[in-house]
Amino acid sequence: MIRPKIPTMPQPTIPVAEPTTAVEPSAATPVTPSTPAPPAPSRPTIQLTPGTALALVGGGTAVALVVGAVLVSMLLAVTVTATSVAVCAVVLRSLLTRR
Repeated sequence: MIRPKIPTMPQPTIPVAEPTTAVEPSAATPVTPSTPAPPAPSRPTIQLTPGTALALVGGGTAVALVVGAVLVSMLLAVTVTATSVAVCAVVLRSLLTRR
C-alpha cells in the first residue's frame, strides 16, 4: 500500500546555550489594602425634555425618509435597467428573425 512519508524534525544547526543561572522560588506575601476601594461612580441619568424628545423623533423620521428614498431609487434603477435590457432583447430578436 502507499504510505505517506512523515517528515522528520530537522535538528537545529545552531548550538543552543544551556542556562547557567538557577531560578529559585520566593515566598509571596499577601498585601492587605489599608483603605477600602472607593465605590464605582454611578452612570449619569439622561433627562429627556420635550424639546430633545421632539428632536429625536424628527431625526429618526429624517433618517427613515432618506433611507427609504435611497432604497426606492435603487429599485427604480434596477427596474429601468431590466426594462431597457428587455427592449434590446426584443429588438435584436426581431432583427434576427427578419433575415
